[in-house]
Amino acid sequence: MEELGVYVLAFDRPGYGESDPNPKRSVKSEAFDVQELADRLGLGSKFYLMGVSLGTHVVWSCMKYIPHRLSGVTLVVPVINFWWPSFPPDLAREVYKNQLKRDQWKLWIAHHIPGLVYWWMTQKFFPYSSIMQRHPILLNERDFATIQTMSKVPNPDEHKIRQQGDYESLHRDIKVHFGNWEFDPMELNNPFPNNNEGSVSLWQGHNDKLVPFELQRYVAKKLPWIKYHEVANGGHLMVHEARLCEAMFRELLLGEEPSF
Repeated sequence: MEELGVYVLAFDRPGYGESDPNPKRSVKSEAFDVQELADRLGLGSKFYLMGVSLGTHVVWSCMKYIPHRLSGVTLVVPVINFWWPSFPPDLAREVYKNQLKRDQWKLWIAHHIPGLVYWWMTQKFFPYSSIMQRHPILLNERDFATIQTMSKVPNPDEHKIRQQGDYESLHRDIKVHFGNWEFDPMELNNPFPNNNEGSVSLWQGHNDKLVPFELQRYVAKKLPWIKYHEVANGGHLMVHEARLCEAMFRELLLGEEPSF
């Protein structure tokens, strides 16, 4: 960060931290939140964008609605929506059934009956979410090592992330991300048709227990202009590994080919 003089802006999306909730928020509205924030802070006509995990629906949205504002894009372990229209039904169904039963139900409810998400996430009769219940099956060896390293770094404001409650933050995220999108990401045009203007990279861990690499490979195949990097034994927390994180930033900002 010091070498490149990088300025990183992270913000609390609606319902997180001290940001007001937005009951009407959608995949589309997220792009214009980013644009307004950039304009209010005077970041200029263009900026680089990086998103991680469940937060990557914001990045897909920006590529759809404000591509002219982007200098470069990186998606890190982006969470898949099994109901994106371009997925072959057989492939999506096969990978979906490999999820834990509790997660199959969570995702099905979020997509088909979003009004029941709060009930499902708070009921005590059945397991409801592997990630919220910290199921060990979700983490590989590298993720466990990363968590141990991260636990040594003080994070005194961690409790503020969901201080407005899970419903206004995480539950709305789940409903937005796994609901019906206004567009199909696999039908997007390249936001950088001239390669010297910028690029889009997607980083996926082959051993990511949360995001199936099979569907990620399909996305990369449908969008050949994406630079797809699959880390052989990588997990879901790759962005917190110093060497990989540096490689992501160097590729995004300098166009350097990553070696890992």
